[in-house]
Parts: sequence; structure tokens; C-alpha cells
Amino acid sequence: MPAETSSTSDQSGFDEEPHYHGHRERLRRRFRGAGAGALSDYELLEMVLFRAIQRRDVKPLAKSLIGKFGSFAEVVHAPDTRLREISGLGEAAITEIKLIAAAASRVAKGQLKARTMLSSWTDLIDYCRTAMAFADKEQFRVLFLDKRNQLISDELQQVGTVDHTPVYPREVIKRALELSATAIILVHNHPSGDPTPSQADIQMTRAIVDIAGPLGIVVHDHIIVGKNGHASLKGLKLI
Repeated sequence: MPAETSSTSDQSGFDEEPHYHGHRERLRRRFRGAGAGALSDYELLEMVLFRAIQRRDVKPLAKSLIGKFGSFAEVVHAPDTRLREISGLGEAAITEIKLIAAAASRVAKGQLKARTMLSSWTDLIDYCRTAMAFADKEQFRVLFLDKRNQLISDELQQVGTVDHTPVYPREVIKRALELSATAIILVHNHPSGDPTPSQADIQMTRAIVDIAGPLGIVVHDHIIVGKNGHASLKGLKLI
């Protein structure tokens, strides 16, 4: 029986290689003492992998993941199917990675719920980017607001292909009426990374504005997010 499967060696820890055992503890001390900003993307990713891969040096794997996807954020938001293509990355490690993405989204959403939307532009953009900037398919979501511009509901309306999402303006407004929302913010992503609005994006937004207006529902903005930034149709004076 190999040494790593022996219960005795598992408990003693004597078979763990000193070089990465010490490296892990140094990373933990640096994180505790100086914070996440003191770690590079691959080092932070190493710490995520520690829990799932306890008996192997994960630095090469972390560097490989950053090299393939580009950044820590892109790794944690990468689709499961693409993560499974990485040699040495098992289901337990993928679960730890996706847990980070879920936690980031939950924290950002919690911040939004606690604040007035229009006075929290930075939080709004951070939340939208966290939720969908790194998705590999177009997603269209709507943030429904009450008369105080507090978030009633954030709903993913449609998921499309890499460059198109079908949007039905009347369905968006129907849902706003069901929730008694008085304002909405439209959000979708461009998997290409370029957030520049297309002509179809502009036309769809204006169609929603035209239907919403007579019903007393304000369309505050349509925000497009991508890996390379974000665009506001209101900011660009397109609505």
C-alpha cells in the first residue's frame, strides 16, 4: 500500500514534503499579517486549493490555472467544464474554487440590499461584474427597485449564447408589475470582454423604456459588463 494511503502516515504528517508544508505556513502568515493584497493571484489561489489538495504542492497547479484563464477572478468564474480540463484539478478543488465565486456574489448582493441603489454606483458595478462579467454565455438580468430605489429582487431573466441573449420587453415589464417595482436596472454581459453596446442592445433597451414609461416604471440604466470593463447606456446618453 502506498505511503499516502496509510492511516498512520496520514495522522503523523511525516510524509508531507517539508518544502511545501513550510511554504503553506508562510503564505498563511503573510495573509494574516499583511492581508490579501500582499499575495499575488496565484498565491491566493494556492490558499484556496490548500483545503482540497492537502498532500501535494499546489503552486504549479495554481500558476497553471492563472496562466490559462488570466487572473484569480477569471479562474473562480470559469465554467466547471473548463476547469475539469485542467490536469490535477479534481472535483473537491473545483468545489472550493466555485465556493469563492458564490461567496463573492453573495457578499456583493448583500451590500446592495443594504443600500440605496442610486447612491451606490460603485457597489452596483462591482456586483454586476462579480455576478456575470466572466460568464461564458450572455446573460440578461433585471434589478427591480422600489420607490426608494431599494432592491426588491435581482432576477436572471435569460441565458443565451456567446454573443446573443433573447430579451422580451413585455415580459420584463410584466415581472416589474408583479413585484410592484417602480424602477428597474437592466444588466447583461458580453463574453467577448468588450462592453460596448451593440445596436441591438440599444434598440432593445429603448423598447423596454417605451413600454415602461406609460406604466410609471423608470428604466434607470442598462449596464453592460465584460472582463475589460463596463458601459452604461445612460452614461453614453443612448437612453
